[in-house]
Order: sequence, then C-alpha cells, then structure tokens
Amino acid sequence: MTKPIWIKHAAQLATLASDVKGPRSKEAMSELGLIEDGSLWIEQGVIEAVGTTKELEKRYAERLHEAEVVDATNHLVTPGLVDPHTHVVYGGSREREFEMRLEGATYMDIMNAGGGIHATARMTREATEAELIEQTTRRLDAFFTHGVTTVEGKSGYGMNLETELKQLRVMKKLQEQHMIDLVPTFMGAHAVPPEYKGREDEFVDHLINDMLPVIAEEKLAEFNDVFCEKGVFTPEQSERILEAGKRFGLIPKIHADEIESYGGAELAAKIGSISAEHLLKASEAGIKEMAKSGTIACLLPATALYLREEAAAGRKMIDEGVAVAISTDCNPGSSPTTSMPLVMNLACISMRLTPAEALTAATYNAACAINRQEKVGSLEVGKQADIVLWNVKNYQELQYLFGVNHVKSVWKKGVKVV
Repeated sequence: MTKPIWIKHAAQLATLASDVKGPRSKEAMSELGLIEDGSLWIEQGVIEAVGTTKELEKRYAERLHEAEVVDATNHLVTPGLVDPHTHVVYGGSREREFEMRLEGATYMDIMNAGGGIHATARMTREATEAELIEQTTRRLDAFFTHGVTTVEGKSGYGMNLETELKQLRVMKKLQEQHMIDLVPTFMGAHAVPPEYKGREDEFVDHLINDMLPVIAEEKLAEFNDVFCEKGVFTPEQSERILEAGKRFGLIPKIHADEIESYGGAELAAKIGSISAEHLLKASEAGIKEMAKSGTIACLLPATALYLREEAAAGRKMIDEGVAVAISTDCNPGSSPTTSMPLVMNLACISMRLTPAEALTAATYNAACAINRQEKVGSLEVGKQADIVLWNVKNYQELQYLFGVNHVKSVWKKGVKVV
C-alpha cells in the first residue's frame, strides 16, 4: 500500500471548487476556490481532504507520521491542467510550412498546394503503429513537463478507414501505456482526401456509412469532430456527419469559423455540440446562440499567434455568457506546442481574459469540454489527485511572468511524474 501524500503550507491553493455545476461562465469563471496556507491529503491516488494546513494537521494528527510530506511554502498549487483540443497523434513534421507562411503563403494556399493536413495525412498513413506510439509518447511526456495531466486527442490525419483506425488504436494503447489521461475523438472529417476531390458528398457518405460504424463497434472514440469551413465541409455536410455520430453514441464537437464566418457557431448551438473550437471569426449571432445552448467555446490563442491572425473574441464571449476553455491545439502545422502555460499567458494578452479566467479555462472548463469534470479539473474530495506545484506564489504571478514554464512538480493520480 502506498503512503498517503500530504501537501502543506501552499502559499495559495487554487482548488477551482465552486457551487456552480457544469461549465462556468461570466463571474463564475473568476471563482478559483482559493485557500491561503492550503493543504491536501491524498490516499491511493485520490484527494481525501482539502483545507488549510492547520485544519488538516488537526484532522490527521495521529497519521501525519505516515505521510510523504510535500512542503509547498511560497508555491502555488493548482489542479493538473487539461488540454481539451489536440491532434497529438501524427507522423512526420512540417517545419518548411513555417517558412512558407513567413514568405506570405496562407493556410489555404499551403493546403491547396498539397501541404497542410494532406501532407501530415500522407506521413501518418506511411508511419507504422509503433512509430506513432513512439512519437506521441514524446509529446505526452512534454505535456507532463508543462503541467498538463489530461489531453484530448483527435484522429483526422488519415481520412481513410485504415489510418483513422490506426490513430485511434494508438490512442487506445497509449491510454494503457502512458500515465496521462488521453481522451479520444474521431475526426475523419478533418479534410476531404485528394482522391475524393469533386466528390465531397460521396466522402461524407463513406464516412457515415463505412467509418462511423467501425469506430463505434470498437469503442475507439467518445467524440465526433468535423472541420466546418469554406472549402472543407459545409454546414449542411457537417450537420449530417455530427448527427450521424450522435446516432452511434458519439458526442459532437466542431471546428468552427476559424478562417471566415461560416455559421459554425450557430450549427454548434443547433445540434447541441459539447464544444465549438477555434471561433476566430464567429459571428455575434453565433456567440449569442452558444451562450443559450451552453456550448463551450474552446479557444486556441497559440494557433492564432502562429498563423499571425487576430485571436478569438474571448473577452466578448465570456461577457455574453459563453463558457470558455483554452487549449494548445497541439498539431504539426498551425500550433506545434505542448505549452499550456504559454496558452494561458496568451489568453490574457491576446483575448483579454483575466488571470483567474485563464486558469479556469485551462482546468475546470477544459475538463467540461471533454466530459471529465467529475474526475479532474478541480481539487475536490473524491477526485483524481492530478496536481501541479508551481514556482510562483499566486495565480496572478503565473500569468504575469509569461513565456516561462513555472512547473516545479506534477502528480498524476497521486504519482509524481515531474
């Protein structure tokens, strides 16, 4: 039996506990459940008690000698960060496209020239399962070093049944092999493969009739995502794909309004999508509809920075009542990063979230965006002991000192991984 862990004397313990159930919006995004001189007691990978150091000293007076003690004096302690939108399983690399962008090529220019998603699809199709496991393991290890303890991963770099299954099976194996929680999303509708050019509706039929049944039968995914964008999938095609996924028990997500306003936010609200991602060009009407439907806005400020685009209107969305989560969008083309601390910084700088809102967006709301809020995203009794100890004294300092990884220690289910 493992020893209990006692984390004590945290300068600030940000529990993210709140009376608000479900994703948090407006003022509730600033409720961090702060405890000064905070303390946690962990048993068998689960949080057993949360309070002040004095309270836990009294409660466990006769057992303090049993515990592995972590002195968090002058440190901030938070839940493990949650990344709710990544494309972490892929083959190859696309550093040449970075240069092309700097030389003036646009996202769609690169994609239409056979680069972008299609380039990674070719490399992922060629990669073996073992190669994908090895590459993805390195990325998941990097997430740990940045304080991330739960990651959503999308397929979508196959766009044929064989490779989509390969990506999802890699995720399933990594769920068993790696300490991190990896949450799988099927995204066969990431782009129309070149062999279906001019026959886009046929590809939609193929995805619905041939891919979705196998994904569901093998229980390889929890979510179904689609890239609803001009030149990719229309709102009508996207709705067909997401409604079909619902019939197979897959929860809808949607890449929406990234490059131009295309009705994606409105569609997300209409179909009851758990989240809508990107949203750089979401319309005012779409934002209002998302607020009404409870659809979470999963915003990706590192992607906007990397593409040199104006970030999504995070401040406006929160003010309008939309629950906001944030993510790295870790992928080889438009956001090759695993740094959620940087993403929190950018959420403040480029989208005008407050430091408290950014932390909520990277923990509790991010967990809600992947249906994991009952297990992770806050430090509460009965939840997994996914915890980060930071080399800063408070949550404001975490966002103020930007572009620096302040992680000191990370625990996943009570096991120290960093």
